[in-house]
Amino acid sequence: MSSTDAAAPATAAAPSSTQALVDPFGRAITYLRVSVTDRCDFRCVYCMAEDMTFLPRAEVLSLEEIDRLASAFIRRGTRKLRLTGGEPLVRRGIDDLVRSLGRHLKSGALEELTLTSNGSQMDRHAEHLFAAGVRRVNISLDTLDAERFARITRWGRLPQVLDGIAAATAAGLKVKLNCVALAHENAHEIIDLMQFAARGGHDLTLIETMPLGDIDQDRMDQYLPLSRVRRDLEQRFTLVDLPHRTGGPARYVRVEELGLQLGFITPLTHNFCESCNRVRLTATGQLFMCLGQDDQADLRAVVRRSSDDAVLDAALDEAIARKPRGHDFVIERRGARPAVARHMSMTGG
Repeated sequence: MSSTDAAAPATAAAPSSTQALVDPFGRAITYLRVSVTDRCDFRCVYCMAEDMTFLPRAEVLSLEEIDRLASAFIRRGTRKLRLTGGEPLVRRGIDDLVRSLGRHLKSGALEELTLTSNGSQMDRHAEHLFAAGVRRVNISLDTLDAERFARITRWGRLPQVLDGIAAATAAGLKVKLNCVALAHENAHEIIDLMQFAARGGHDLTLIETMPLGDIDQDRMDQYLPLSRVRRDLEQRFTLVDLPHRTGGPARYVRVEELGLQLGFITPLTHNFCESCNRVRLTATGQLFMCLGQDDQADLRAVVRRSSDDAVLDAALDEAIARKPRGHDFVIERRGARPAVARHMSMTGG
């Protein structure tokens, strides 16, 4: 460390806090999503541009820094931790990080450690994830047609992902499939995806495309309101609303004829802000208190400046005090700029 990086003389610090993090609207922060990398081996059309420029490695949190930040949130009341990306399984050392974070499951401080993946690397990591205490993973699957899959993901191969889903299941992981509903790509395939999920014993969640980042095309061409999808499904299936919540934004129904739990994430047609209990930490240590707002807190600077957890706790308190009531997602003006300029891969999927 150079002299310019030297920390200021330490003063006697108060002990680090274990007080719960509560936002100005009385919502306790119990769910943290951590992006371990902005890099991905796919280039999905709704997530990023094909010609992406990724972050310099020096700007990305080390695994130790991720562990420290996640552990601080857990100490302050976070009960669910989800690792995301980019594609988290392309991060070197990811198995070591998951194993380290698993200690909080053993202590009882953390209820659930989960991971969201595109499935491409799952066959190599599934057993390691289960051994570390992970019991549930989300895997993206937007189509069962190999040609369409290649078009949506640009760089992906469907058989590789299907193998990943099978490997996760064989390892004992409960799989939830995530499908981004795209008007001109997979709208006609939703029932096929529901039947595929039901046959495999998986849950399925449908997601509206979100206006984050420039993606080389107009999002109005992609947008499919899930309110319309649900109305269409009700013409064929019996959908029973479920009170089930996983700590995320999905609202769930049971599809009686298939024995399927089906989720809807609808940030545009029906937002989920009133019960939001989550924040997102990017791979560079920026804490976004709301997915649909640009306000952020630089926690990387805090952890690199001081090893004192009391300093980190003060930064967490200040950040959560700025959490807004809701987001500003709008997707109604053709050709308009995205509501938020950053790509989903930067924030964490």
